[in-house]
Order: sequence, then C-alpha cells, then structure tokens
Amino acid sequence: MNEKAMKLVVVGASGRMGQALIRIIHATEGATLHAAVGREGSPFLGKDAGEIAGLGPIGIALSDDPLTAFLHADGVIDFTKPETSVVFAGLAAQARIVHVIGTTGCSSEDEARFEAASRHARIVKSGNMSLGVNLLSVLVEQAARALPANDWDIEVLEMHHKHKVDAPSGTALLLGAAAAKGRGIDLSDHSVRVRDGHTGARASGSIGFATLRGGSVVGDHSVIIAGEGENITLSHSAGDRSIFARGAVQAALWARDRKPGYYSMLDVLGLTSH
Repeated sequence: MNEKAMKLVVVGASGRMGQALIRIIHATEGATLHAAVGREGSPFLGKDAGEIAGLGPIGIALSDDPLTAFLHADGVIDFTKPETSVVFAGLAAQARIVHVIGTTGCSSEDEARFEAASRHARIVKSGNMSLGVNLLSVLVEQAARALPANDWDIEVLEMHHKHKVDAPSGTALLLGAAAAKGRGIDLSDHSVRVRDGHTGARASGSIGFATLRGGSVVGDHSVIIAGEGENITLSHSAGDRSIFARGAVQAALWARDRKPGYYSMLDVLGLTSH
C-alpha cells in the first residue's frame, strides 16, 4: 500500500453508493480504503468490503464502529441519512479529518451542525457530486442573471428511481438555489413545490419544482426557462452512480490539504463565483 495515499473511510458501505465508492477508491491513485462502516445490525457486518462491492477480498471487514474507523483515517465519504451524517460530522471534527457529504434531505438545523463541525473538519458538501451537474448549476445561475424574471419563468424537473425517499432531490434544490442566486432572491421565499387543484396563474418570479419517481433512473434533471415564444432547457442525465462516487473521491483528495472549513463542489472544481 502507498503510505502517502489518502486513507478513506466509506460509511453506508453496503449500500449501492457505498459499493460504488469502494470500487472507485480501489481504482483511484492516491486513495486507499482504510475502513468500511455499515449500520448497526446489518447482515453484511464482518464480511469483506471488497467482496460486498464485487471486487473480491481486500482484507477490510465491514464494521459498525465509526469512532474506531475514523481514528487513524484521513477522510470519510458519506452518502447516508441526515441524522447519521450529523453524527459523522461531529466525529470528523473530533478527528480533524476530511468529511465529504453527499447526503440529501438535510434540514437547516443539520446544516448549522455541519457548519459548526467545519471549524475543525474539512467538510465538502453538495446536493450532487458530479462535475456535469455542478457545471450545469453555474450555467443556470448565469442564465437566471441574464434573463429578466418578469419575462422568463424557471421550472426545475427531476426524475429518480422509485426507492428515493426525499423530494425534491438535493440536485433539484441545488439547481433551484443557483437560479435564485442568479436572480438575487432567496429560494425559500420563491419556490413552488406543489401544484394541485385550482392554483390560479403562475406567480411571476417564482421557481417551480416538479418531481417524478419510477424504475431505476439514477437521476435526470432539467431546468426549463420559459419565455414568450421561446424556451431554453438546460439538462443533465446521470447514467451511473460512479459519477457521484468519482466526484466525492476527487473532493476528498482536494480537501486533504485545505484548512478546516465548509466547502462545496464548486470550490473543488474552481467554479465558485465571486
């Protein structure tokens, strides 16, 4: 093993994203799997993480002890649930390591706790870890800034697999936030999440969300900017979970030598607008 390689912990290691992360870390120069953590009571506990991920044995057994796993690690990659991500952020802060968070559905209280943890940890959090989606968010922000809100309506459409539990998706909210930033408004004051019954005319300047669920769709997102007589559609389609895993590992490697703080994928990719 390369002694200089970044030692990464994967939490939620037996899930679909966890398995994808194990495979990507295994294939990434400069990174190595240090530990794999699953939930308490998981039937995979004690099994080899490489075998769970389809790689064959790698000598790392799945455990349910994040405290020990984080102890001598350089970073943790986390696509779990808000309540567990908050706990992991606290442990990452204690260990002074990198914490990459791809978890969606987090509340404002969760975000505040991530912010607090970032005083000691290097936290990178995004509603989507892919390069393409983050570039799309920059384009959406630019388009929203350029086109007058009174004349152009913005709608965010997303579709995911039938097992996804939060809606709108973290990516849809990321794109909505980019549109709101471009317009210089607060998304929470201008978003429309549900339309049902006699809703009346569309409110000028609002940002609408539509959610579709079904099948095995990894993630499709479109931002429709509709004007009088013309529409602009900016879209991204994810064909494989490995794009999120690859972005998360890239984020961890980027954050390794940074100061403690709360970062986004736009920071990782050098796309932050100033």
